[in-house]
Amino acid sequence: MKNTTTAALLALILAAPLAFAADADAGKKTEAPAARPYTYKTPKLNRAEIDALLAKPEQVLFIDVRRPDEISKIGTFPVYLNVQIDELDKALPFIPKERSIVTVSNHAGRAGKSADLLAEKGFKVVGAIGSQNYEEEGGKITKIVPPAPKPEEHAKEQEHSKGHKHKG
Repeated sequence: MKNTTTAALLALILAAPLAFAADADAGKKTEAPAARPYTYKTPKLNRAEIDALLAKPEQVLFIDVRRPDEISKIGTFPVYLNVQIDELDKALPFIPKERSIVTVSNHAGRAGKSADLLAEKGFKVVGAIGSQNYEEEGGKITKIVPPAPKPEEHAKEQEHSKGHKHKG
């Protein structure tokens, strides 16, 4: 009896992800998981507050704590420094203390966590924002396009390799 129960339980556990996946595919487009509640000390800013800060770019620094691939895929704010959340402690000496700081992530979760850490370290943190939340409120974020390889570098490499061919 114990082996049958164990086998049935194991089969259920292994089959559950497949059943959920089939269920999700069968219906309409799957929706993103609900955002976690914002529980940080640092205020979560809205579009109007961000727009007011963007009007004074010399006074504010947006620290985007997302991975570079997230920034290039989703976009960010025009005056930003990218420091991934796991590297924030190492970057503290390079972050200007005289600037007001806004931290950025997709939906402000990592941004809130980072903002609280920076505030504890004595930085002037004014808030956190999710770039996707800002966009949902009608704000325009900057799309970051990775630079294409420079054609002159490619031409130089080809010339260099031609110059080293042996003459026969």
